[in-house]
Amino acid sequence: MKPGEPIVFVVDDDASVREALASLIGSVALRVECFASSGEFLRRRRSENPSCLVLDVRMPGLSGLDLQRKLARAEQQIPIIFISAHGDIPMAVEAMKAGAIEFLPKPFRDEDLLDAIRQALYRDEAAKARRSEVTGIRTRHARLTARQHQIMTRIVEGKLNKQIAAELELSENTIKVHRRRIMDRMGASSVAELVQMIERLG
Repeated sequence: MKPGEPIVFVVDDDASVREALASLIGSVALRVECFASSGEFLRRRRSENPSCLVLDVRMPGLSGLDLQRKLARAEQQIPIIFISAHGDIPMAVEAMKAGAIEFLPKPFRDEDLLDAIRQALYRDEAAKARRSEVTGIRTRHARLTARQHQIMTRIVEGKLNKQIAAELELSENTIKVHRRRIMDRMGASSVAELVQMIERLG
């Protein structure tokens, strides 16, 4: 699999359904991998590529809803599109409340499923980009010295160099030097950008 190549996972215990879905998804040049059970899907090799899961609700063993809950507990974030020949309104509501992208009763229009898949892949790609950005910020933040952390906290609070210098009993020139180093290490071009970064870290 190429890095960054989107992939659609299909989990359905019906071989004919898996085959039909693989053909449909492959027809729009998307990579697809099929699994006959939730357990088989959970044993797969993890991928960092943008992905989504087309999941049957009712299956022997671990049901689709059970799998959704298990993935959530394990903090494995993947957009889910449920399909079901037996779905009812309470089941659909439960799935959507738990974060599913779509709940499609069989038979469904091919284009409805493909639209849901496109939306899910777009959402997952955006989420992965956000997580990657936060990881980068966290890494740069961890490289700051204890003194730089002290000063950065006060910069983010909007304090002036002379105020920070007075609080920390340092010269204003020393604060200016630290400020430049903090901005460089964090990759921030302005105080506003630095504030946004720290907010992203929560």
